[in-house]
Amino acid sequence: MPTFCRHNRFIERCPICSKTLPGDPPGGRSSAGAARRKTASGARTSTRRGAGLRVHHQQRAVEDGYGSPLLPGLRASADAARLAEEIAFSAGRLLVLQGRRPEMQPPDLYEQVRAQVADDLEQATWTCFLIAYLCPLQGPEPFAGIRQALAVQRGALADLSDVALGPRTSHDPARGARTLDAYRQWVGQAGSQALAFCGDASWSRPRRFERLFERIALPGLTRAARYELLVLLGALGAYELQADSPHFSAARAGGAEDPATLAAKRVFAIGDALLLDRRGAALAEAIAVPVGSLELALANWGTGERATLGFPADASDSETLERARDALGL
Repeated sequence: MPTFCRHNRFIERCPICSKTLPGDPPGGRSSAGAARRKTASGARTSTRRGAGLRVHHQQRAVEDGYGSPLLPGLRASADAARLAEEIAFSAGRLLVLQGRRPEMQPPDLYEQVRAQVADDLEQATWTCFLIAYLCPLQGPEPFAGIRQALAVQRGALADLSDVALGPRTSHDPARGARTLDAYRQWVGQAGSQALAFCGDASWSRPRRFERLFERIALPGLTRAARYELLVLLGALGAYELQADSPHFSAARAGGAEDPATLAAKRVFAIGDALLLDRRGAALAEAIAVPVGSLELALANWGTGERATLGFPADASDSETLERARDALGL
C-alpha cells in the first residue's frame, strides 16, 4: 500500500522524506536532479547574459549627506566638488577661446583659426570641423592627427585610417570617409561653408545655434561633435553662435547616449531630455557660466578623466570655481 509522508506526498517521491528510506544514498536522485537543473539553468543564464554584454562600473564617491537642488542626483560632496572643478576647466577654456583671459592665449590651431576668420573663413571653418570631428589628443602634441588631415586638400581627403584620434572623436574607421562626404554634400547644397553656417540673417545667436545643431545631424557626426563644432565656431568669432541649452533633447532617437547625456541623467536625477535641458540651463545660470561649457564638463565628470582638447590641464578659471562651489553649497 502506498505510504504518504508528512508533506502529503508519496514518501518515495518526496524530495525531503525520501532521504530517510533505507538504501537511499547521500545526495540521492532528487539532489542530483536538482544539481543538474541548477547546472543547466546556470549554464543557460551564463550564456544568455554573457553574449555581447559589457558591464561598466561608474565611480561613485561615498555618500555623506550632501544635497543641492541644482544637483538632485548627487549625494556625495566629493562628486559635487569634482563637477565644480570640471565646470571651472570648461568655462576657463571658453574664456580663452573668446579672448577674455589676457594671461592665456588660445593654443596652437585655435589661435590659427582666430587669425584666419577675417581672411579665410572657409579654411577656418574646415579646421574647426576637423578639430571637433577628430578631437585633439591627450599629451604633448594634441593636434598631430588634425594637422595630418589638414595637410590634405579638402576635396581629396578620403582616408583617415592612419590619423590619430582623440578621446572624444566622432570618427569611426569602419565608416571610412562617409561622414566627410555627408558634410561636403551638406555644405554643397548651401553653396559654401560660410553660407551653410550663417543660415538666415534674421536669426539670433541662440536661434542660429539651435537650427544648425539640428541641421548638421549628419551620419557619423555624434551629438558631442556637433555641439563642440558650434561652440568653437562661436567662441572663435567665426559665426554669430551662442548655445542657450545643452540640447540633450536634440539627440537622435535610437542613437547611443554620449557621456555628457549619461552624466546629466545621473547629476539631475531624471531621464526626460527636455527636463535635462532645463536643469542644465538652471545650473549654468546659477554659476554664471555659459551653458555651452556644461557639455565638456559633464562628459569629463562622467568619464572620470579630463579630456583637455589641446588645453593645459590647469586652464581652469579660479573665479568660476569659486562661484561653482558657492552655488553648489560646498
